[in-house]
Amino acid sequence: MRIVVLDGFTLNPGDLEWGALAALGELSVFERTPPGRVLERAAGAEVVLTNKTPLTAEVLAGLPALRYIGVLATGYNVVDVAAARARGVTVSNVPAYSTRSVQQMTFALLLELTQRCGEHDRAVRAGGWSRCEDFSFQLAPLVELDGLTFGVLGYGAIGRAVAQTALSFGMRVAVTSRTRPQALQEGVGWVGLEELFRSSDVLSLHCPLTPETAQVISARTLAWMKPTARLINTGRGGLVDEAALARALAEGRLAGAGLDVLSTEPPEPSNPLLAAPNCVITPHCAWATRAARQRLLGTAVANVRAYQAGRPQNVVGGG
Repeated sequence: MRIVVLDGFTLNPGDLEWGALAALGELSVFERTPPGRVLERAAGAEVVLTNKTPLTAEVLAGLPALRYIGVLATGYNVVDVAAARARGVTVSNVPAYSTRSVQQMTFALLLELTQRCGEHDRAVRAGGWSRCEDFSFQLAPLVELDGLTFGVLGYGAIGRAVAQTALSFGMRVAVTSRTRPQALQEGVGWVGLEELFRSSDVLSLHCPLTPETAQVISARTLAWMKPTARLINTGRGGLVDEAALARALAEGRLAGAGLDVLSTEPPEPSNPLLAAPNCVITPHCAWATRAARQRLLGTAVANVRAYQAGRPQNVVGGG
């Protein structure tokens, strides 16, 4: 069985082992594959693994040997699932591997906005503390989280995890989601969408990107938010109208934003958020701790093994 990994570098930049996958067949791993070379590299492969390399209906039509696609991520929009299903190709993803890592990044972004550790470190190294007349200084007012309201939009596994962390900081937690669960964590309150925006001192996005949630952060919903509020997005870049958010930050209608995702990745240099004040941006790396990547790889291998055994798991289409 020929197995091809089209874009393995972000999953494994060299600190993990491909051996468990290689044991399942004749393995070829490419760090990155441009769209024009997918057919060449995947030719004859029964199993193809992809992270962000698109597998369109046109590409699938050119791979007659293909029987299984493993998505090296939770989101699987890079695959034309309907076309795969029509061709009898099984598609699996890897759910819930990064919950703890994204939970951690959510608060890393929030704490950078409220404590400004990076800014203070740079100021100290530039001599600001050495020249200071006092034993201490602050570049901007620091913010205590205890007693503030932490709003969670999307109450899945990650939403529940970040809610628990917010509670540990002494915050009040309000949530809303597409469906209301039968039970909420102790200390968590359910509110409507507009109330969530209006009441939150911190609003954290953890909902999937769907036609209903696309640009849920818009000029209209930003107007509902407190000027002292902060927005955190470790979900999907398309949840945010980036021009509207940049304007709100520039005009002081929002106190800050911490973003690990943008609508286009990598971003164009013209993206207005790159120049927006009080905006911390990280390069879609919340998922990428070594522990999370090891879990991702382990589940991807288990998915291939299950397919080979005739009992595919984590199936999102085909089969």
